Amino acid sequence: MCRDSVAGRSYVLEKLEELKMTQRNDRVIVVTEPPAPHKARRSLERQTVCSLDHWSTAGVGSLMEDRETLLAARSEERRTNGHVTWSAHTLESKAVEDFRRRLKYFFMNPCEKYRARGRKPWKLMLQILKIAIITVQLVSFGLSNQMMVTFKDENLMTFRHLFLKEYKDPRLGSYALYTKADVYDHIYYIINRYTRLQNLSVGNLAYESVDGEYSPLSLCQVFYRNSSIDPGNDTFDIDPHVEKDCMSVYPEQSLDNSSLAAPVNFSLDFKRLLSVNIYLNLKTINLQTVRHHELPDCYDFHIMIVFDNRAHSGKIKVDIENDVRIYECRDWNVEGSSGKNNYLLLLLDSVVILACLTSLILCSRSVINGIQLQFEFNIFFHAYYNKNVAWSDRMEFVNGWYILIIVSDTLTIAGSVLKIGIQAKFQTNYDVCSILLGTATMLVWVGVIRYLGFFKKYNLLILTLRAALPNVFRFCCCAIMIYLGYCFCGWIVLGPYHDKFRTFDKVTECLFSLINGDDMYATFLQMRDKTHMVWLFSRLYLYSFISLFIYMVLSLFIAVITDTYETIKHHQQDKEPFSQLQAFIAECRDQPESGRYQTDDDPSTCCLSPCGCFG
Repeated sequence: MCRDSVAGRSYVLEKLEELKMTQRNDRVIVVTEPPAPHKARRSLERQTVCSLDHWSTAGVGSLMEDRETLLAARSEERRTNGHVTWSAHTLESKAVEDFRRRLKYFFMNPCEKYRARGRKPWKLMLQILKIAIITVQLVSFGLSNQMMVTFKDENLMTFRHLFLKEYKDPRLGSYALYTKADVYDHIYYIINRYTRLQNLSVGNLAYESVDGEYSPLSLCQVFYRNSSIDPGNDTFDIDPHVEKDCMSVYPEQSLDNSSLAAPVNFSLDFKRLLSVNIYLNLKTINLQTVRHHELPDCYDFHIMIVFDNRAHSGKIKVDIENDVRIYECRDWNVEGSSGKNNYLLLLLDSVVILACLTSLILCSRSVINGIQLQFEFNIFFHAYYNKNVAWSDRMEFVNGWYILIIVSDTLTIAGSVLKIGIQAKFQTNYDVCSILLGTATMLVWVGVIRYLGFFKKYNLLILTLRAALPNVFRFCCCAIMIYLGYCFCGWIVLGPYHDKFRTFDKVTECLFSLINGDDMYATFLQMRDKTHMVWLFSRLYLYSFISLFIYMVLSLFIAVITDTYETIKHHQQDKEPFSQLQAFIAECRDQPESGRYQTDDDPSTCCLSPCGCFG
C-alpha cells in the first residue's frame, strides 16, 4: 500500500516546511538534529511516505496536534535543563499570555480597568459616597456627644462648688483637710447643702424619688476592725479586716453643727479610719439639646464624695466621683416639634449601614479572589519554572487597602447600630459609639491615600511608606526595649521625687515628650532641691536618655525611611521590576486601550466583580 513515489515525498516535505514556518512564526526555537547518514535518511523518507495515507485522512488537525506535542516536549526539556528565562522565546503560548494579561489586569487601577473593559468603577464611587455620608454621620453624632459630655462636666463642677466648702481650682493644689474639726465641719456642710439643695442650686436639680419618698443621703465610714496605735512607744496592735458603717439622712432633716456628733450618733475614730464616703442621688434634664432640634434626655447622677485617709499621713484628700445614667424622659412635650429630625438621622444611619454592608461584601469578595489568584499563580510558577513563589510576591495579591476598608466598614456598622440605640434611648454608651465611629472615619479618610497613589509622584510616597513599614517595625521593636528600660528605671528611682515620674504611664508620657524636645528645662528644674545622690542620678539619667534617643535613635529611624525612599526612587527611574511577579507581568506589553482585555463574561456579573470595578 506504501509506494516510494516522488509525489508522496514532495507532499510530506511540503507539510514539514509548513510546520517549520508555523514554529518560526510562534518564535519557538526548535533545535534540529544533525543530518542522518544516507541510509538512515532514506529509511526515514520511506517511513514518512508510508504514513502518507494516515496524514491524508487526519489532515492539518493532526499536524497541529503533533506540533503542540512537540512544543510541550521542547518546553519541558528546556525547563528540566534549567534554561527557563523571562524572554518571549519560552512563554509565548496562548495560555501563558492570557494568564499574564489576567494578572496585569488584576493589578490595574480603576481608571485603567475602565479603559481596558469599559466597566464603570461602581465600587470606587461607593467609597467616595461612603466618605461623604460617614463624615456627615460622625459630625452629627459628635455635636450631640459634645453637648452630653459638656453637660456632665459642668454638673460635676457644680457639685464640687455646692458640696465642697470653699472649693478652689484644682490646679492651685489638691483639696485636702488636716484637722478633725475641718472633717466634721465639711461633713456637716455637705449634709446641710443636700437638705437645702433646691433652695440653693440655680440648675434643674431634684432629689431621686423611690415609691413617693425622696432617696436619702448615705454617710458611710470604712475603718479597721480593731486597732491600738501608740507612736510614742513605737507600738501598735491592729486587725487589718475592714468594716463599713452607714447611716441615712433624708432631705426633710436639717442638722446643726452640734447635733452631728451626738443626736445623729455619728463619730469618727481617725486612728483606724480609712475613708468616709457620702452617697447622693440627684436628677436633672439636659435642655440645651432643644436648641439643636434634639429631644432632651433625663439624667440620673450617682455622686460619691470621698474623704480618703488610707495613707494616715495627717492629710485627708477630698474628691467627688460621678456616675451618670441617661434615659428617655417619661412624659415630654416640645412645642412645634414633629420628630422629623430624628427620622432623618435614623434614615442617615440606615443608609450608612447599607452602604458599608455593600462595601464590606464587595471588598471581602475582592480579597477572596485575590487569594485564589495567588494560589493559581503559585501553581503556574511551580509548573513552568519549578520554583516556589516568594512570600513577598504572594502577599502582593492581598490588597491591604481592602483590609483597611473591611475593618472600617465593620466599625462603622457597629457604631451606627449603637448610635441608633442611643437615639432610641435603648442604651447610652456614648464613649464606645464615639470610639467606633471616630476610628472608622479615620480609616475611611486614610483610605483616600490609595487614590492619590494613581498619580506617579504621590505613588512614590505611598510605596515608600509601604516598603519602609516592615523595617520601621523591626527598628521600633529594638528601640522600645531601650525605652522601656529607661521607663522602669525612672519610675522606680525618680518617681518618689518627681511628679512626672510618679506613675508608670506618666513616665512614658514624660520621656516621649523629651524625645520631641518638649518641657526639657522644667523636667531638669524640678530635681534641683532633691538629695545630692538623686540629683546626680537624675542628671545622668536625663542626659543619657536625651542624647541616645534624639541624636541616635531618631537619626537612625529617619535613615531607614530615607534609604527605602532612595531605593524605590532608583527602581522607578531605571524601571527595574522589584520582584519575580512584577518581572513576569512586565512581559505583557498590551495597553489598556488595546482591546485585548475584553472577555465574554456577563456584563452584570462583571460590574460586581472586584477585579473589574475597583482596583
